[in-house]
Amino acid sequence: MAEGAKVPSEKTAINKSYTDINQTTTGDIHPPDISTMPTVKGGRRNSVRIDIRNSRFPYSIVWTPIPCLTWFFPIIGHMGIATSSGIIRDFAGPYFVSEDEMAFGNPTKYWTLDPSKVSKDTWDWAVAEASEEYKKRMHNLFCDNCHSHVAMALNLMKYDGSSCWNMVKLCFLMMIHSRYVSFCGFLKTWLPFLIVFSSGFFAIKFEFFAIKFYGKEFKFEFFAIKFYGKESELDRKHL
Repeated sequence: MAEGAKVPSEKTAINKSYTDINQTTTGDIHPPDISTMPTVKGGRRNSVRIDIRNSRFPYSIVWTPIPCLTWFFPIIGHMGIATSSGIIRDFAGPYFVSEDEMAFGNPTKYWTLDPSKVSKDTWDWAVAEASEEYKKRMHNLFCDNCHSHVAMALNLMKYDGSSCWNMVKLCFLMMIHSRYVSFCGFLKTWLPFLIVFSSGFFAIKFEFFAIKFYGKEFKFEFFAIKFYGKESELDRKHL
């Protein structure tokens, strides 16, 4: 290489390759589609593409509200984990793990993990093994639930070098790292809770006002009785 020659960067090389591929016979140049370009994480080139319309969330943990329960406790919901191709597996009930049909509806939030921390085959194997195991288990809302199913998959693949994943850890990390699929997903998650909270707040406030109002009315009646009592004594003295 000649002295002083400039070495092209990786970004320049990628852009040049896409330019060469998209060049037509007429000489027109089409810019590369950034959404379909591979992403680089940890030195490995990956192509994780989220398809919200078709509910495809590769290498992701997904979450959706549970009717009634999430209305009162918005951090509690139903969780699942997707394969490398984006197909969702979730522990939907006793001895049943659904595939590509999440219980309680499509996800409203998702957390895409880093595929560079585990191989594709290991990820899919861990999701499949956890799903087969939970097909043999009774669903328990407090001890062994959908969060536990996801935690087992992550422990089997030793994601991020850890085998200490559990339902509590996933619950809080999902709150921190997740993204809503859309504004409608945000409303589906929080609007019922806000309605329930607001209704309860105004009901308590109205009840307090009613008690306070009737208390004043009672005091007024007591004052009137006492006043009339004194008036009666005064009349007896004049007689």
